[in-house]
Amino acid sequence: MEERLAVDGGSPVRTRPFPTVGDSSGRDLGEEEKRMLVEVINTGHLNRVGGTKVAQFEQEFAQRYGVKHAIASTSGTAAIHVALGALNLNPGDEVITTTISDMGTVIAILLCNLIPIFADVDPLTCNIDPESIKEKISEKTKAIIPVHLFGQPADMDPIMEIAKEHGLAVVEDCAQAHMAEYRGRKVGTIGTLGCFSLQQSKQITTGDGGITITNDDQLAERARLFADKGWPRTGEARGHLFLGPNYRMTELQGAVGLAQLRKLDSILERRRSSAATLTELLQGIQGINPPKLIPEVVCSWWIYSFTIDEQLLGVSSKKFQEALNAEGIPFGIGYIPNPLFEYDVIKYRKTYGNSQCPWECPRARRGIEYKKEDYPNTLRALETVFVTSWNEGMTEEDARDMARGIEKVAHYYLNKASR
Repeated sequence: MEERLAVDGGSPVRTRPFPTVGDSSGRDLGEEEKRMLVEVINTGHLNRVGGTKVAQFEQEFAQRYGVKHAIASTSGTAAIHVALGALNLNPGDEVITTTISDMGTVIAILLCNLIPIFADVDPLTCNIDPESIKEKISEKTKAIIPVHLFGQPADMDPIMEIAKEHGLAVVEDCAQAHMAEYRGRKVGTIGTLGCFSLQQSKQITTGDGGITITNDDQLAERARLFADKGWPRTGEARGHLFLGPNYRMTELQGAVGLAQLRKLDSILERRRSSAATLTELLQGIQGINPPKLIPEVVCSWWIYSFTIDEQLLGVSSKKFQEALNAEGIPFGIGYIPNPLFEYDVIKYRKTYGNSQCPWECPRARRGIEYKKEDYPNTLRALETVFVTSWNEGMTEEDARDMARGIEKVAHYYLNKASR
């Protein structure tokens, strides 16, 4: 006898909540962080200037990635702003990035009075499409910001080839992809600079925070200055060398960051193990497409995603989602509700007063428009890719419950379609 769906009055597969990054159920925070925080409190010194914890965090983070420099800041958005500030591009220059990401990726571009140019994505991974990048290059293009979305690396080899051909900087947005690997290389170490977020939901967290890495000595020096109001702090006469914000991380954040960084291997092992269990189980369910992974990558699983074969199952993704949620399985559709360029700040150019800068700055290329119809893969992805947050609290039992819920709904619609 066919099992009745919960959306039709049947018993749900899962009634208790899954672990979440919003509280201790999905976060590895404990005695190590407390000890580090107490050390800072006992010194009475909470500012990074003259402190030790942020500097130590930067040093250990750089060592983990095998790079020479790491510059801590206040958020992932700040980390990208610091990277672009280090590049010191001119207002009106263009930066190519993805249509699907956190708005922080684009905010950093706009804060430098640079113009975001959007490339389409792979409709299954939601990562930026290198072929689309090629189509978007103009004489004003100066940088590319690929985003390693959901914890899976973007396809970096063709991106780096494009950058080399056109003399472009590459700023990797690794906010969701701590220690992910692309063909044996850690993300953040492939491009010119790499940027990470330490926000509440990321693989490691300081509540909010960011860090920028590079092997380029000159860029690192400018990045440090940019994050600290252009102030060299060398003991020489006080002077601010150029315009820069105050993005100094506090010693309290540095303390938590240190403790979290030392747990990162364990955190990732748990995320990868539970995600691997779910992927293996989904592979045996007709009509379900497990996450698409490009060859030779190691994911760090910030979000778990899959798609369905709507034609085979005879159901829309939206209706499948409704049935799945009724079973207690918390997948949504699409990472963000609309492409980034549909947010008011970009669509209506609400930036600096009513100036519409950077698009209307004197140095800008005229006539830049963002049209939905130019991004078919983005629109498809936002309407068909199932997503749920992943965390180190997820167990094999949790993964099996998710698979049971997905299988129950898929079998129901498959049987219904075959009648």
